[in-house]
Amino acid sequence: MTHPSQDPAYARLLDTEPHVGHERRWPILGVLTICLVVVIMGNTILNVALRRIQEDLQATQGELQWAVDAYILVFAGLLFTWGILGDRFGRRLVLVSGLAIFAVASVFAAYSDTALELIVWRALMGVGGAAVQPATLAVITNIFPTGERGKAIGVWAGTSGMAIAVGPMAGGFLLEHFWWGSVFLLNVPIAIAGLVLSLWLVPESRDPSPGRIDVGGVLLSIAALGLLVFGLIRGGEGDGWLRLTVLGPAVAGLLLLALFIYTQRRSVSPALDVSLFNNPSFSSAAAALGLVFFALLGATFFLVFYLQGVRGYSPLQSGAVLLPVAVAIAIFAPRSSTLVVRYGAKAVTATGMLIIAASFGGFVFLQESTPLWILLVLLFVQGVGMGNTMAPATESIMSVVPREKAGAGSAVNNSVRQVGGALGVAILGSLLNSLYAGRVTPSLSALPAQQSDIARESLVGALSLGNGAVEESAKNAFVWAMHVTSIATCAVVLVAALIVLVWLPGRPSYGRPEVESSTSLMCPGTPGEPKGRISSEVPGLPFRGRLLRPGG
Repeated sequence: MTHPSQDPAYARLLDTEPHVGHERRWPILGVLTICLVVVIMGNTILNVALRRIQEDLQATQGELQWAVDAYILVFAGLLFTWGILGDRFGRRLVLVSGLAIFAVASVFAAYSDTALELIVWRALMGVGGAAVQPATLAVITNIFPTGERGKAIGVWAGTSGMAIAVGPMAGGFLLEHFWWGSVFLLNVPIAIAGLVLSLWLVPESRDPSPGRIDVGGVLLSIAALGLLVFGLIRGGEGDGWLRLTVLGPAVAGLLLLALFIYTQRRSVSPALDVSLFNNPSFSSAAAALGLVFFALLGATFFLVFYLQGVRGYSPLQSGAVLLPVAVAIAIFAPRSSTLVVRYGAKAVTATGMLIIAASFGGFVFLQESTPLWILLVLLFVQGVGMGNTMAPATESIMSVVPREKAGAGSAVNNSVRQVGGALGVAILGSLLNSLYAGRVTPSLSALPAQQSDIARESLVGALSLGNGAVEESAKNAFVWAMHVTSIATCAVVLVAALIVLVWLPGRPSYGRPEVESSTSLMCPGTPGEPKGRISSEVPGLPFRGRLLRPGG
């Protein structure tokens, strides 16, 4: 048996200075938040422009959903690849490459002439976004010591949540003065600023022992998600869920998803390391995050139509209404790490989810004439819950991933959020459309067939007819459909809370003689006598992976 002192990994631990973090880690975190804002805001800013796009490009409700989902699906499908590329070739290199792709695609999206063109360029934006978001979290994991990482991830999560809410307001302001393409052009200067600052400040880091890229696994995941969501969107167009054009793609997507999981379990270098899900901290936090973003993005999709269609708010006004979410997340996300230290991730995360569920439950009481302050309170409450959910859940995921695999671990964290968001828009959007169509149809019997079809397809279509009676019926039908969908949204978040309460480990017992880890190393002392385990997450361990100076 080899003595521990001859183990290269053990020697590397002994010979390296304590990991006190990069000396410029906080300014670097500021740069990373700029990069994060552009890819998240580039997605959420689209929500307030949906009605204008539908009118100008003559887009159907299904095409609008694809304009949202094209970004999210490609984003989610390529997260694994970009995470592996970052670990292999350098996370800063992947970060700046993603920003460049995102900026170029944003310009083309702004000048789209058809809904199909917009969908294509949105997909390319997803390619760039997939590189940026996991790279930011991977860099944070490498430049911050364990003791400060929770606070840093809290800032990262807070920025993420703020961008979700600030995006619609920024988009609304632009739509008040410019055409809908301006919401995409806003991305360009922010992306360029992030790119320049990243080259200046962000250090390069990579995995010294990277695996190969599983191209087949990546393509399989994209095909699986694309077919599944395509079927769901087709099912929500109002013609029924039992058609071959709905069931065929959806079932094929599920089968390919099962095949993807099967192949990843047997792959030497998988696109998705499914063994990570054997850890309850990782799997329960990932599942809960996926369900929360399923509910959040699905609810945001229908809330925008409620604000603009039912209440008649302008894009800027509807964006401003969402600000309480951003304010609450900005306040509570960075502070959630303190609560986690005191009460544990399980208690904080579950409580946050119950608060989110309560806010969605409150949507059931919204009517066309409900006082605005009630909605603002509900949205602030939602932000409080999100602030105490996103950061602790993300930290639970990243705490079990070795630093040298931070890119791949971050990709898994982001992919469950994005896949959950994509399915939320597809499923909840389809549910809303189906309920709306069924509710409004009886009141359209006196209309010509063409007008009846337009009104039944969407609330925007009904409002475009200029018929007062039809408008009133459509608004009532939409509000009723939104109430039912809100109940479903609330139920999804309650399921997420239950997962956390049952499977997320409770508050750790500090001061134990052994620190658990997936890698057991012999401690110094009598040869052959194990004295404990050295964890990859013990405070004071050095950087994992090569960390280069900003010049390369």
